[in-house]
Formats: sequence, C-alpha cells, structure tokens
Amino acid sequence: MSGTVTTPERKTQEEREVQKQPPYHVILHNDDDHSYDYVIRMLKELFAYPEEKGFLMAQEVDTKGKVIVCTTSLERAELKRDQIHAFGPDPLIPRCQGSMSASIEPAE
Repeated sequence: MSGTVTTPERKTQEEREVQKQPPYHVILHNDDDHSYDYVIRMLKELFAYPEEKGFLMAQEVDTKGKVIVCTTSLERAELKRDQIHAFGPDPLIPRCQGSMSASIEPAE
C-alpha cells in the first residue's frame, strides 16, 4: 500500500454551469373557423390542460387574437406547434378546412 492520495478532479466554474436553452413561446392564433369546444379539446389532448384552463385560453385567443399556450425549449415548442397544425379541422363548423394556426417566438 502506498501513501499516495488521489484527489478528485476539480471542474471549472464554466463546466459546472448547465447550458440552458432559451425558452420559446408557442402562440395560438385566432380565426373564425374553430369553436371554443375545438380549442378546449385540442388543448386538453395536446397539452393535458383541464377544460377550465382551455376555456380561458379559448376566450383569450378569441378576444385578443392570440394566446401563449406554453413556454418551453425550442425543440418542444416546434413539436407542439406542429401538433397544433396537424390537429385537423373543427367538425362542428362545416366551412372549417383545417387546423388552427400557431407560431413560436423567443420568450423575452
């Protein structure tokens, strides 16, 4: 047995800091071709929001023209935007031809 003692390598401050991605907002845009029921159901299925929260968001998108539905990493924001775009038409509105529109933008 030798008398040598090994010490753990010390990490620099830079290595200890976790590199965080900047957050992004997923924004749902209003149109006249989707009902409150559609918005509430979509938010429940895609984001697991309770109906009460879905209703408040549907009300905000209707009155203000847009609503932030979530804030997350860029990769997840892109996924959620794409899921909104793929959700399909509102079966309650015959003239409805497709999904609602959504966008992403950096959260400031």
